[in-house]
Amino acid sequence: MRFTHQTLAQRVVFAAGGSPAAVAAEVEALGGTRAMLIASDREKELADPIAKEIPVVLRHEEVVMHVPVEVAGRALRAASDTDADILVSVGGGSTTGLAKAVALTTGLPIVAVPTTYAGSEATNVWGLTEGETKTTGVDDKVLPASVVYDAGLLTTLPGRMTVASGLNAMAHCVDSMWGPRTDPIDRALAQEGIRALATGLPAVAGDSTSVQGIEQTLYGAYLAAVSFASAGSGMHHKICHVLGGMFNLPHAQTHAVVLPHVLAFNAPHAPEAERRVARAFGTDTANAGLAALCEALDAPRSLRDYGMPEDGIAKALGPIMKAIPANNPTPVTYANLTLLLQAAWVGEPVS
Repeated sequence: MRFTHQTLAQRVVFAAGGSPAAVAAEVEALGGTRAMLIASDREKELADPIAKEIPVVLRHEEVVMHVPVEVAGRALRAASDTDADILVSVGGGSTTGLAKAVALTTGLPIVAVPTTYAGSEATNVWGLTEGETKTTGVDDKVLPASVVYDAGLLTTLPGRMTVASGLNAMAHCVDSMWGPRTDPIDRALAQEGIRALATGLPAVAGDSTSVQGIEQTLYGAYLAAVSFASAGSGMHHKICHVLGGMFNLPHAQTHAVVLPHVLAFNAPHAPEAERRVARAFGTDTANAGLAALCEALDAPRSLRDYGMPEDGIAKALGPIMKAIPANNPTPVTYANLTLLLQAAWVGEPVS
């Protein structure tokens, strides 16, 4: 073996039903005395008990999908005006992403409290959207110093969102199998992440209040994000970031739709990764395992269902081609990428 692996420094707390006290302890450990609490109005009921336990100087509710630069700018000014010394985010990937945008400039530590399975809380990747273009980057300043996972906060997550968000986490695992910096440690973490997600998601889809199912899914989502942070963004994420920014598509649903098509595209030229994914699902092939899970979950299937125009395929080809890593297992051409996007747009089943 010849590889270099870097593990990101972060504290992770699993505290089912105990997030207020756990967050307070993390804020205190980080020396926070003036907290900017970032949570949309949709997350108010989840954030209120946490707010009572920490020294909040500002509650910031403007959270927008894909983190538009103007929204990030307003949050940054709010943090500066209130002299906040720590950021606490309660919400999904967009909420964590906004906290990251503030931390990118200020260097303030983040305590992240996820309410979906997005995984952004465990990566040092930031993203900002300007116009139709989403730009991502890597900076250790945006990695949350602490993450508090509380399964109790996800018992009210709608079933359709649970499925899409969980498959977004699954996409982190699959992309980590062949990301530009992937190594054997990343693949091992991703394989266990797939197993956990494939176990937890059906349980949560069947009973949204199942704490055991939620914790298994959160565990898988965390492993997915850790492996992805190390392996780097592969073909799947490059496609979804371009489409999401260009057509304002919902993040998790876009990932759920595109994932089976990218797996089928790359698996024939990545035999080790294919075997790992198949073993994680407990199926003969990786494609069969993912297809069975998506069928059981009644997963999102078509990009057109979420507002992508058909002529957007041609518009997106150039930016996607420029973004896909050179070491993608299957050589990418305009022709085979077009076929992939057309299949995802229509919602063709993947065999």
